Amino acid sequence: MIIGIPKEIKDKEFRVGIVPAGVKALTAAGQRVVVEAGAGLGSGIADEEYRASGADLLPTAAAVYGEAEMIMKVKEPLPPEYPLLKEGQIIYTYLHLAPLPELTQVLLDKKVIGIAYETIELADGALPLLTPMSQVAGRMAVQVGTHFLEKEQGGRGVLLGGVPGVAPGRVVILGSGTVATHAAQMALGLGAQVTMLGRNAKRLAELDLAFGGRLVTLISSQHAIEEALTTADVVVGGVLVTGGSAPKLIRRQMLGRMQPGAVIVDVAIDQGGCAETSHPTTHSAPVFTVDHIIHYCVANMPGAVPRTSTFALTNATLPYALKIAGQGAETAARQDPALMRGINVYKGVLTCREVAAAQGRTWQKLAF
Repeated sequence: MIIGIPKEIKDKEFRVGIVPAGVKALTAAGQRVVVEAGAGLGSGIADEEYRASGADLLPTAAAVYGEAEMIMKVKEPLPPEYPLLKEGQIIYTYLHLAPLPELTQVLLDKKVIGIAYETIELADGALPLLTPMSQVAGRMAVQVGTHFLEKEQGGRGVLLGGVPGVAPGRVVILGSGTVATHAAQMALGLGAQVTMLGRNAKRLAELDLAFGGRLVTLISSQHAIEEALTTADVVVGGVLVTGGSAPKLIRRQMLGRMQPGAVIVDVAIDQGGCAETSHPTTHSAPVFTVDHIIHYCVANMPGAVPRTSTFALTNATLPYALKIAGQGAETAARQDPALMRGINVYKGVLTCREVAAAQGRTWQKLAF
């Protein structure tokens, strides 16, 4: 199979779909890898490193899409890439289709096979390809929240860790999964007071034990969220519905009860966001303010730390890439139920129930 690695074109997206070691593994397995010139520079990977690992360098994205049977990338295709897609081509990337009906329709019209990293799901509910970027985003959420909490950035002017004689800041985390766990680790490490709200009592008990009782855990409800928000300096939205739209846990009217200059970091923005007032932003213009509350809603947060993110991502995506390239998408999916769940669109058919529910579309279960 010919695997194509184009350069990412989303705003300030410096990650790349594979590292040289991944190229070497694919070529050693008998596959051909074509990489767009300059694709890895944002992650500190020179063209020569790809060439030395067995890749062929092509001058343009059009050339890569034109030759490749499978496109392996980081973010969803953007409008300039739509004309490059071709029927039967495998698009293996983060798709996050639930809030993107236009892209969903393009993928259906193009009759591609869209395999979404974020819906490859193991039998126990684990999301092995989403996890590494959720780890990065969770840690970054506190980092960026701290930055925009500074008065010069429009924030409350609170130091999360406080100082002797002055109380630390308060961080509220919505969710108890990977994003939430890593956000809690960072916030507690800074010395903040941290409250986590989640629906899974068992998971909250595990985290309470893991963090030695330093983490305040609450069962999530509208009342509990409203009360927690009133004293929050930074709020991290880390909820997830696999493949579907994020629930709107923060309503517009709740902002009026929050402290002016508080910061919401809506990590769930890839799936539509968990705040009613959220909309996607970019690294170039990362924040906006509603009712005196700063919203950070960058949809590709890990792109800001591409060196770390790219290597972590390839660690997770490469084993499935080897299966798909070696066996074909259909055979690989038949043999691996987790990969089967990753197929969101298949040759003109929507095959992800959660995306269908979010967009009011019909779907069909895959049956190879």
